[in-house]
Amino acid sequence: MTETAILVHGLWTPAAVFALHGRWLLRRGYRVLRFGYPSVRGTLSQNALGLKRYIAAQVAPGSSARIHLVGHSLGGLVILEMLRHEPDPRLRRAVLLGTPCVDSHCARRLAGMAGMPALLGHSIIEWLSRVPGIAAAPCAAMEIGVLAGTRSVGLGRVVPGLPRPNDGVVALAETRLPGAADCIALPVAHSEMLASRRCAAQIAMFLETGRFLHDEQI
Repeated sequence: MTETAILVHGLWTPAAVFALHGRWLLRRGYRVLRFGYPSVRGTLSQNALGLKRYIAAQVAPGSSARIHLVGHSLGGLVILEMLRHEPDPRLRRAVLLGTPCVDSHCARRLAGMAGMPALLGHSIIEWLSRVPGIAAAPCAAMEIGVLAGTRSVGLGRVVPGLPRPNDGVVALAETRLPGAADCIALPVAHSEMLASRRCAAQIAMFLETGRFLHDEQI
């Protein structure tokens, strides 16, 4: 049975940022696809619909393919938004990397600064306008793993008040997803997740088993 992994990038980045993880997953036998979307120009709803249509176009309807999703930061929110609306039954597992599932201190502080809402983009502003936690509705049809970072290097150094521990952008507490199958925190920074072999090993472990390896003997 074909195993497909679709990688969804975050804010201000292209699909190419997942090149390393794509290569590592290819070596494990996955068919790897990278979904690109307008993280600033598109709304969260529009980008989630785009992901749904991308899956339909790339994986033939009625096929026996098992589809997994991996999202970094905003990419995880796009995945969660898509799952709120009749998820494809072929979707099996998803890993969210540094995704602020319930809220974002950094995004809220920046959104209150002159000129920053336009820079943050429509997806983030739409998400912030909702009641915190709405994007974190559990999805019974899919196993979701949450991987968070605790190395505080990044935007949080210049945005005061970011709760610790954090990955430099997202606080550990902000990544908590009610209904998640498993969660793990690694000593990596927010952007570092995109080039971390430790993260890659944990992603592969979750996609294969539905659980992370908490003693990290991988």
